[in-house]
Amino acid sequence: MVKVEVRGMAGAMGKSMGGNILKLKKHNENKEIEFELNYLKSLTIEQRFQMMFKKTQEMLNLSKRSGYRKTTQIIKRI
Repeated sequence: MVKVEVRGMAGAMGKSMGGNILKLKKHNENKEIEFELNYLKSLTIEQRFQMMFKKTQEMLNLSKRSGYRKTTQIIKRI
């Protein structure tokens, strides 16, 4: 059986990785990491920052939906 993965943050950015798909017959973490790093190296600095800001916003929204508040709001309550 062939393991097919689209790795990296490309899905999060809504962009393709230029058709690169990692195909492994067995789990190989080193090859997965190498594939991820090659993808990240192919991005421009602007793309990396856009990805970082988008992921930060996603995490903040998830925190809000899960009932977590900012640290300052918790301190004020005490």
